[in-house]
Amino acid sequence: MGSFPTISLADAREAANENKRLIRAGHDPIAAKQRDRRVLTFSQAVERYLEKKEAEFRNEKHLKQWRSTLDTYASPIIGKMQAQAITLPDIVKVLEPIWTTKTETASRLRGRIESVLSWATVAGYRTGENPARWKGNLDAVLPKPGKVAKAGNFPAVPIKEAADWFENLQSRDGMAAQALQFLTLCASRSGEVRGMTWQEVDWEADGGPIWTIPAIRMKSSSEHRVPLSKAAQRILERLPRMKGTDYVFFAPMGGQLSDMTISAVMRRMQETAVKEGRTGWLDPKTKRPAVPHGLRSTFRDWCAENGIDHVLAEMALAHRVGSDVERAYRRSDLLQRRRDLLEQWSRFLKGRA
Repeated sequence: MGSFPTISLADAREAANENKRLIRAGHDPIAAKQRDRRVLTFSQAVERYLEKKEAEFRNEKHLKQWRSTLDTYASPIIGKMQAQAITLPDIVKVLEPIWTTKTETASRLRGRIESVLSWATVAGYRTGENPARWKGNLDAVLPKPGKVAKAGNFPAVPIKEAADWFENLQSRDGMAAQALQFLTLCASRSGEVRGMTWQEVDWEADGGPIWTIPAIRMKSSSEHRVPLSKAAQRILERLPRMKGTDYVFFAPMGGQLSDMTISAVMRRMQETAVKEGRTGWLDPKTKRPAVPHGLRSTFRDWCAENGIDHVLAEMALAHRVGSDVERAYRRSDLLQRRRDLLEQWSRFLKGRA
């Protein structure tokens, strides 16, 4: 029952009587207690799995990416479910919304869920087939990833419609809409903006304010400096601050915004346009609605159309340019030239190019 004084004598007597009733009904109270101890939710299973596997990750960033993907897409749907209770329809419910729009992410997510549930089976928290297994299971209900979309082929806003799209975005309220504006002006990735803290902004830097993204949040695993255009600065200056959080674009409870929250802004913009009888903002090639990551493609296409130097454009996107030798000899990150470039991009988005 437990030891005194945590368990009182009266509680022990009541528990003993309950156990006697279970025995008379043909049940084993000790076995039932042991079964209860083997109950684990999916979110708890993720934590246990990562504790066991922490040493296998390449670095802290890889571990955070692993956890972030599960927290963002899986936990809201199956996080509170018992590992034993998760079935194929639950996995489909997690994957289907992003299977065609974020295929690479969805494919990685599926593999990670499968690994967690495999561990839960071996650890005794579930039995039966793994519902996240691909071959002979999910492949019967979801299209093959390779047939859906190529990696990096994110639907983008057409260049000629970018100013119209940005004007529409500026009419929307909310922290996620502000984050999406900032993301667009800086040609940054969602995770870079969502994880942004006030300590990363140097307002007194020579030449103008600079946002320095730490290596741990960069895809290239290298620190990246972003010169802030005047429009980006105005967004930051207008933002409220929440006590107890350092995030620039914070969630209602003070934590980090989710990727889905920012994507939802673009989705609502598209839905509103369609309801008004317009086509909205469709990728010129795929004819699919544009998504946040596709805005980087819009920026890159605009650079190409306007004869912007290839190296300068790629560095603005924080892409690796040239061979290892070339990068070793390139001492400058072209900060001031990139500042001028982002000012031009800002004027273009505001229809003043």
